[in-house]
Amino acid sequence: QVQLVESGGGLVQAGGSLRLSCAASGLTFSNYAMGWFRQAPGKERDLVAGIMWSGGSTYYADSVKGRFTVSRDNAKRMVYLQMNSLKPVDTAVYYCAADSLPYGLGDQKTAFRSWGQGTQVTVSS
Repeated sequence: QVQLVESGGGLVQAGGSLRLSCAASGLTFSNYAMGWFRQAPGKERDLVAGIMWSGGSTYYADSVKGRFTVSRDNAKRMVYLQMNSLKPVDTAVYYCAADSLPYGLGDQKTAFRSWGQGTQVTVSS
């Protein structure tokens, strides 16, 4: 059973930074693409960033390009999301997710099947 546990959310002022972490278990972590999604009240859950199984390729939504960086440590079974220059529109619950099949690129929203419980990120103006 795949288990994903996010941490690192919180309240930050606009322009600030946060680093989200996700600890994974129950899967051969190094074989699976990982993603970070976010969901604001009344909106769909959207893919913000993804990283392929090897870490060799990353995907970013246009809204976060140049501000967010996704990375992974396969030895530690961890995936991270460094968020800089945060804006109030980044306020959402952020979820870590694992791809449903091995050796994916992590750039397809519909490919993800396993989710964490989410961590709240609030950016004040």
